[in-house]
Amino acid sequence: MKMLRLVIECFFSPRLFRIYGQGPDVGIYEPLGPEKFANKIISTAQTVFNVSIYTSPFICMYIYKRGFLSWDETRFLVCAFGGLGCFLAFSYLMRAIGRACNPKYVEFLNTINTPSEDHGAYLERIRKYDFEFYAWAPSFKMEQIPSSTWLENKPFSKCANPDLPYYQKVSIQILAYIAINTFALRLIYPGTLSLIQNMLWLSLAEGRAHLVEMYNGKRAKIITSDGNAIDTMFVDNRLDSSKGNVLVICSEGNSGFYEIGIMTTPIKAGYSALGWNHPGFAGSTGTPYSRQEQNAIDAVIQYAINELEFEVEEIVLFGWSIGGYVSTWAAVNYPDIKGMILDACFDDLLPLAQNQMPKSWNLLVKEVVRSYVDLNIAKMLAKYPGPVQLVRRTEDEVICIKPNQLATNRGNFLLIAILKQRHPELFEEESDKPVMEVLETCVALSDQQRIVMSCGELPQIKRKILPMISRYMRDFRSTHCTPLPEDHFASIMEVIINR
Repeated sequence: MKMLRLVIECFFSPRLFRIYGQGPDVGIYEPLGPEKFANKIISTAQTVFNVSIYTSPFICMYIYKRGFLSWDETRFLVCAFGGLGCFLAFSYLMRAIGRACNPKYVEFLNTINTPSEDHGAYLERIRKYDFEFYAWAPSFKMEQIPSSTWLENKPFSKCANPDLPYYQKVSIQILAYIAINTFALRLIYPGTLSLIQNMLWLSLAEGRAHLVEMYNGKRAKIITSDGNAIDTMFVDNRLDSSKGNVLVICSEGNSGFYEIGIMTTPIKAGYSALGWNHPGFAGSTGTPYSRQEQNAIDAVIQYAINELEFEVEEIVLFGWSIGGYVSTWAAVNYPDIKGMILDACFDDLLPLAQNQMPKSWNLLVKEVVRSYVDLNIAKMLAKYPGPVQLVRRTEDEVICIKPNQLATNRGNFLLIAILKQRHPELFEEESDKPVMEVLETCVALSDQQRIVMSCGELPQIKRKILPMISRYMRDFRSTHCTPLPEDHFASIMEVIINR
């Protein structure tokens, strides 16, 4: 009877991946025969199911053309899927039996099923293991807000193309709504695709292990105000480095995860670091709509202040690529932060999105972006008065409208927006050429080219513009996804801290 109860518990318990503190290879959890065999079947079935979801329109078309909708063929399909379902259920049972016979898994199960009154001590015990995130105990929870209904969200209230005839405007709004709820958001945030997450699963697990075993990282589940669970990792350098009293909150790109992302850069530079995964990425639940993204970063900052005990003035926001949006939103809402670093960021999502899609789709793309995913970093950054540093990748193949043309890098326009907001006196200068034309020409140059230019005879307006550019932006000779070196990061942090 005791064994049967244990098998039932193992049937519904999470999958165990690693036991920390036993060495880089020794700590990997090795399932016994039945569990190992069942895991392969279940993971294969999950992969096939995920692929089927994305290819369902083609599958349905094939079924229709082959005439599988007849009674005989339908009965055959029902029997086939029923047999596969029974085989899959048997695999889950075999996995549970294998777990119940494995002493290491039973010890893990007893650990997560026996919480103590001291929640902190319980979290420390379960941090010895790496297991499926859904079963992780929350470390911090925001005050919950009531969920709104579909009508309360006022669908179709926004319109990005108001000048169109009514019938065209309504048609594009309907198409935009369908697009954002099917494929559009996944194109903007491909990290939400389970197929990509499955491909990166081993790298993510190894990345977590590296952060935990090498840097004593502490994983935590944070519950946002709208009920999403956000997967985070915190590395505390306050006792190991003079720079550790500054916390760097790292926001990843649209295919980035804290396990394999930018988090190690501030850690190696000696700062404390807090990484997190966007809603819908890896362990985090939800979908990366703008509102859910904002709630996620808000919960991360509140966790840093209330649980990790950092002051707002000790926090630096580090956003890479699309992570610059949530970093900027957080800076606007927490203006007392120490500063912000935006690496390989753009000014506005719309030009990049239109550049990737056929020109005939421009109106639809505009409607999707402006109505549902309006990631206009430049517009939002105008509301933040604190220190900000931009890193521009000179060989960026993602942020440039035209490949290998630095003048089309959207980071240029983000810098121009900063200068227009913070230094309006520049645009009041009188010169032979319009100031904006001179500014765009200078921004399009690399750091080295501007240094060479400053050594010669220059008009007064260029003498003023060149130092302003260097004040807010520096170049890094690399492509979009190359990790930022810690010495480069440390020099940027010195600028922010010493201001």
